[in-house]
Order: sequence, then C-alpha cells, then structure tokens
Amino acid sequence: MQIAPNTVASLAYVLTDTQGDILDQADAQHPFVYLHGAHNIIPGLENALSGKQAGEELEVTIPPELAYGLKDDNLLQQVPRAMFAGADEEHIVPGAQFHAQTNAGMQTIVITAVDGDTISIDGNHPLAGETLHFKVKILEVRAATKDELSHGHAHGPGGHHHH
Repeated sequence: MQIAPNTVASLAYVLTDTQGDILDQADAQHPFVYLHGAHNIIPGLENALSGKQAGEELEVTIPPELAYGLKDDNLLQQVPRAMFAGADEEHIVPGAQFHAQTNAGMQTIVITAVDGDTISIDGNHPLAGETLHFKVKILEVRAATKDELSHGHAHGPGGHHHH
C-alpha cells in the first residue's frame, strides 16, 4: 500500500539541522505515526512521503518555507516583566520557553534577553528559518480507520490514544 491521503504511516527517522546536529528522532520501537493528508506534519515531509511504501528509505532536505517557515521579525517583541507575573524568577532567563495563547492559537515563546523590567521574546517556532534534513524509513502503511478520519489524526501505538 502506498502512502496517500487517508492512510496512516509509521516512520522511523532522524532529523538533523544543516550542521548535522540531531534535533529529533523516532525508532522502530517508538515510531512516529501520522495520518497522511491531514496536515499533521510539515508540508515538505508530507509531499516527499506521498506514494512511498513500507520498507522504503529516503533522505529529504526541506527548506524553511516547506517546514516551519522563515523567521518573522514581527514575532520578535519587547514586553514588560509584568507579562510574566506568576512565573518563577529563575524561569525568566534567556532561552526559557513558555506556552502562550495567542490569536494564532497556542504558541511557544522563547525569552531572548532580559534587561531589567523589559523582556525580549521570540514567538517564532524554534525551527523557523531552519533547513531540515530527514533520514526516513517507512515501517508500515495502512488504511485509516473511520475514527481516525473523523478525528483528523492517527490512533493506537504511536498515535493519539485518549480524548
């Protein structure tokens, strides 16, 4: 069976950046499982996997435009320390990540600098602007169940379990 819309694929992969540093990985014991065609993964990877079958291996280089987008300078902001009221002081340091509800939904915000009562934040995805390199092995391809199709994601081992 080929990977196509409404199929569920199980993958083992290693994701590296341009410097060769490993950013993420999944193996056969703990595969990454997704519903193809439901926008559950970045477009560049979904496009590359389309039409592939279990047992195939591929290496894919994905530019930022087909991954997590280019860095958006509009998402770089300076905010008052008061916006972090309730957060422990030791967490208000450069590199700290917070989840924030925004107009675009839940986003990860990273503190880039702390200058007294002014906190610089970056709302870009941590991999925005990165070219991503995937080494993928397709472990399994199967038809999605009615539940998976109605929920828009894979269920079962490696997929989503509870609602």
